Amino acid sequence: MLEVLMPHNVAHFLTEQARNHPNQVAVRAPRGRTTAGAIRYNERSFAELETEVSNLAHEYTAKGITRGTRVLLMVRPGLDLIRCVFTLFKIGAVPIVIDPGMGLRGFLRCVRHSKPKALIGILTAHIVATLARRSFRGVSIRLSAKGAQALKAERPFPVVDSREDELAAILFTSGSTGPAKGVCYAHGMFAAQVEAIRLNFGIEAGEFDLPMLPVFALFNPALGMCTVVPEMNPSRPAKVDPKKIVQAIQQNSVSNSFGSPALWAKIVRHCRAQTISLPSMRRILLAGASVPPALLQEMQLVFPNAEFHTPYGATEALPLCSIEAREILEVTAHETKNGAGSCVGRPLPLVQIRIIEPTKSPLADISQVSLCPIGTVGEIIAQSPSATREYDNLPEATTHAKIADGDYFWHRMGDLGRFDAAGRLWFCGRHAEYVETPDGPLYPDCCEAIVNQHPDVFRSALIDCGGGVPALVIEPERDTFPSNANERLAFTKELRQTCDKNPMTASIEHFFFEKEFPVDVRHNAKIHRLSLANKWQARTRSKKS
Repeated sequence: MLEVLMPHNVAHFLTEQARNHPNQVAVRAPRGRTTAGAIRYNERSFAELETEVSNLAHEYTAKGITRGTRVLLMVRPGLDLIRCVFTLFKIGAVPIVIDPGMGLRGFLRCVRHSKPKALIGILTAHIVATLARRSFRGVSIRLSAKGAQALKAERPFPVVDSREDELAAILFTSGSTGPAKGVCYAHGMFAAQVEAIRLNFGIEAGEFDLPMLPVFALFNPALGMCTVVPEMNPSRPAKVDPKKIVQAIQQNSVSNSFGSPALWAKIVRHCRAQTISLPSMRRILLAGASVPPALLQEMQLVFPNAEFHTPYGATEALPLCSIEAREILEVTAHETKNGAGSCVGRPLPLVQIRIIEPTKSPLADISQVSLCPIGTVGEIIAQSPSATREYDNLPEATTHAKIADGDYFWHRMGDLGRFDAAGRLWFCGRHAEYVETPDGPLYPDCCEAIVNQHPDVFRSALIDCGGGVPALVIEPERDTFPSNANERLAFTKELRQTCDKNPMTASIEHFFFEKEFPVDVRHNAKIHRLSLANKWQARTRSKKS
C-alpha cells in the first residue's frame, strides 16, 4: 500500500509566512550601537529569510547534506541559528543542538554520542573539531555557519514532506540531574508544539518576541513572530546585563518573551531600582524552575499590561500544563507558602497526566502502574502529541523513561507531584532529589518555599546530609552572607524558628550556607541539589572523623 506523506515539516510554516507576509520582519539580530547608543540590527523579512534558506539548502545538498543527515550545529544564537535550522528542516536533515555552557568535556561526550556526519559552525567550532578529532571522527562534511546568504536571484527549494514520525532534530537535555541526553524529536512533535503554543497562549502573527532561551527562537518563524535576538551569552545566561534586555524591549516594542525565573528576577530588580515600566509587553512565559509568587507580584508592577504564564514541561514533553499569574496570586500562592508545592496548572488540550506510585524501576507497560489518589504525592507521567518517544542511542534510558500504552507512550517526567480536587497539578520536586527521612519523605519544592520567606534568603536547597537526615542549604540575599561564627549562629537560629512554624520543616535541624548555588547551564535556575548533598555529606563525614 502506498504511504501518503503529510506536511508535518515545520519548514512549511516559513514558506507560508514568506508567501502571505513577505515584507513582515522575521528577525532582528544586534550588530553594535549607533553613536546615540541605540542598538543596530541586521534585519530580515520573511521573504528574505525564505530566500536565504532556499539558497543555503542548495549549497548544503551540493556538499552532501541530504534527508536524514545528522548535522551538528555550533552556531551563535540568532539569525545564523534560525537560518541553519530551517534550512536543515527544509532538506529533511537532522540538526543536533547541544547546550554550549555544559563545559567542553560534557559537550564532546554529547558529540561522540550523537554521531554527526556534518558540522556547521563558527571558526571556533572548526578549531575544536580539529583538536578533538576523536570526538568528531565521523564528521565528513564541514561548513561555515555563514554560507550563501546573498539575496541574488531566488532559487526556490521545495520543503521535504516529512512523515509525522520521521526524525526531525536531536535536542540535548540540560543534564541538571544527570548526564545530558539527546532527545529525538519527530516532525509531528514540532508541529504539535507550534500549535499548542499558538492556541494556548494566544500568540498572533506580527508580534515581536525576545527569546532568552535560543531554542525558543526556532518556533517564531512558524508562529509569524519577529525574533528580536537578545544581547546575551547563551552559555552564561545568569551574567546577562538587564539594561541591554530592557533597551531591546523598549526599542522594538517587544510583546512576548520567554525566560527563566532567575533571569526575570534580575531584570525586575533592575527595573524597580530605575523606576522603569515596560508597557509593550503583552505576555511573558517563565519556566525552567519553580516561579516564586513574590516574583510574579513584582513583575506586575514592571509589566503592567502583560499576562504571566508559567508552563510546565520538559525537553522530552513540552508544553504540558500552564497557569496564569492571576490564579497563582489569588488562589494557590498561600498554599505554596505553606509547603504545598508549586501549582503548574491544568493539563492543556490533548495532554494527559497521571500520578503514579513512585518507583526507580522500569515500567514496560501502563498496566504495571499504580495510580495515586487525588491529593497524594507520586510520580508524574504524561502523554501528549508533543511528547517524544525515545532518547538517541540510549535504549536503557528510553526503557526507564517510557511506558508503553498500546500504540502510544507515556513519558516519566522524573518529577513528583499531585493533583488537587480542582484538577490542577502541583509540582513538589525532582524524584532524584527528595529526602526519605525516618519520619517520611520531604520534598524540595515544598520545604524550600517555607524557608524562602525569610527576608535574607535568596533561595534554598533541601538535601540529604547523610542517612536520610534532612538539611537546608541557604544562598543568602546579597550582602547578608554571615561573615563570622556569631552571625552564622544568629542566622541559623532565625532559620530554625522559621522552619519550626510549619510541621513539614519542623524536623530540619541542619543549615549550611553557600554564596552561590551550582545551577543548570540552560536556565541558570535549576539547583544542583545532588552536588550540594555530596559536598555537605563529605564535610559532615570529615568533621565526625
